[in-house]
Amino acid sequence: MELIQRPRRLRGSETLRKMVRETRMDKSSLIYPLFVKEGTGIEEEIPSMEGQYRYSVDRLPYELERLAKAGVSSVMLFGIPDHKDEVGSGAYAQDGIVQQALREARKQFPDMYYITDVCMCEYTSHGHCGVLCGHDVDNDATLDLLAKTALSHVEAGADMVAPSDMMDGRVRAIRECLDIHGHKNIPIMSYAVKYASAFYGPFRDAAGSAPSFGDRKSYQMDFHNRREGMKEALTDIEEGADIIMVKPAMSYLDIISEVTKATNVPVAAYSVSGEYAMVKAAAKMGWIDEDRIICEMAVGTYRAGAQIYITYFAKELARFMDEGRIG
Repeated sequence: MELIQRPRRLRGSETLRKMVRETRMDKSSLIYPLFVKEGTGIEEEIPSMEGQYRYSVDRLPYELERLAKAGVSSVMLFGIPDHKDEVGSGAYAQDGIVQQALREARKQFPDMYYITDVCMCEYTSHGHCGVLCGHDVDNDATLDLLAKTALSHVEAGADMVAPSDMMDGRVRAIRECLDIHGHKNIPIMSYAVKYASAFYGPFRDAAGSAPSFGDRKSYQMDFHNRREGMKEALTDIEEGADIIMVKPAMSYLDIISEVTKATNVPVAAYSVSGEYAMVKAAAKMGWIDEDRIICEMAVGTYRAGAQIYITYFAKELARFMDEGRIG
């Protein structure tokens, strides 16, 4: 047969396959989420997220050391306070759990890059992402508290803040607050395109942040909508977001692709707790090859257009890169 086009020519060896690879990954693009809670001597496994832990501040450096050795240099901190109230005061307290963690981490591992999740849900007694007016989240009243939270994180040592609340106008409120206080060079990574997703279940177990009534569909996005995601991303960029995040990752690769094409800022994707838990559960049953699935999920996210990958599999992916199994 006289064939001119033979795509298989470029698949004949591992060296050649890597040479012509369209999607490439690097450890520097990985961000590892970490849960920090009040107390001492705590390193407790999260039941719904096998292999993930809640750390007290004194135990956090041990995990940071493991990450540094793996070559993962960026973390995102989530706080789990002992005390919660109606206005989530622990989120912006100077001695709040994230603020404590940042100061200790900075002392022990100054070269790590520290990003903080800015939200109220872990800190409010009702579990919603802002202050309430009756049973509704009061958007505008929440903005000042989010800005205070972001500022307190930066003053404690955060390199970047990542608002995840989905309140309208939060990026502008945070940007203005940081600028007024002399932090014009601190970037904002906005959870701009965050869907109301069932994939968040294990995270709410990990962080104790499930709402005590109702749901978050009045502020997180309807997963039926695509164009609305572009609107959210472009609005946040106008308000001062430096990086746009799509969350979750796996079921929203089309959105990652669309956002990448529609914007001119870096795009991050968060491979969330439900994705992690499903892989771990299926692997435990012997139904999938865990390592290959982790690699395939990551490559799919980058192939869709993400430049930054927030994942509980960051250490594993770093190892796979070292071993030449992905990259």
